[in-house]
Amino acid sequence: MSKFLNTLVFLLWFCSFQLCFATPLVDPLESPSWETMHLRMLDNGPVVFDDRVKVSMPDFAEDPMNVPVSIRVEDLDNIEEIVVFADLNPIQKVLSFQPFHIKPYLSFRIKVEQSTPVRAAARTADGIWHVGGRWLEAAGGGCTAPSQGMVAGNWHETLMDVSSRSWFNDDLGRVRFRIMHPMDTGLADGIPEFYLENFDVVDGAGSVLAKVTTYQPISENPVFTLDLNKEVITPINLLGMDNNGNRLDARINK
Repeated sequence: MSKFLNTLVFLLWFCSFQLCFATPLVDPLESPSWETMHLRMLDNGPVVFDDRVKVSMPDFAEDPMNVPVSIRVEDLDNIEEIVVFADLNPIQKVLSFQPFHIKPYLSFRIKVEQSTPVRAAARTADGIWHVGGRWLEAAGGGCTAPSQGMVAGNWHETLMDVSSRSWFNDDLGRVRFRIMHPMDTGLADGIPEFYLENFDVVDGAGSVLAKVTTYQPISENPVFTLDLNKEVITPINLLGMDNNGNRLDARINK
C-alpha cells in the first residue's frame, strides 16, 4: 500500500507540473515576440517570470549604440546559465553568462535598433528558466550603424587591448574592464560582422570563475563589470577569442 501511495503522489505531482508548464504563460511585458523568444532563446523550456531576476537600464536609450544594462539575480541558488536577449532587435541574443564561482551579476552596454523588451533568463539546475526584464524605449539605429573604429580605420591598432579597474573590501570584490573591439554587427552596408565571441574569467590558481559568450549587439569596445567573492585568488585572467580567431589574453591585478 505504501508503494502504491508513493506512486500516486508522484503521478499527481508530475501531472500538476506538466499542466503548469503546458499552460501558455502571459508575458508581463506583452511583447509580440515572446513566444518566438521562448522557442529560440530558451528552447521552449519551462519558464517562470521571476522578480528575483533583475534587469536595470534607463527607460530611454539616449544613445542606441551604448545602452547600459546590468543583470542581477537575488536569492536564487544553483544558477547554471543566464541568457540576455532583446525581443525586437534584428539580432536578439546579447550574451550568455555562466557564473561558476562568481556572483550572478554582470553589467555591460548594448546596441538596439528600436524600442524593445530586454530580458534576462536564469536557468537553475532543475532546468527551469527564471525570466525578468523591462521595456527599453529607443529611437533606434544602433545595430545598423558602423563602429567608430571601423569608420576611422584604426581598430587594428588597439584590438584586444584591455584596461581595467578593481575594488576589493571586506565584503566584496568588483572588477570592471574594457576590451577594445569594433563589435560590428554585419548589418551596416559593406562592413562584415566582426565581434568578440567569448571569454573566460580565470583566477590566479587557474580556476574558471565564469564563462561569457557575447554576440553582435554588445557595444563597441565593450565594458563589463563583475562582482567577485572577496577570497578570489588574483590576478584575474581574461582568455577569449573573436569570430576571426583573434585571441584575448589579458591579466587584471588586484
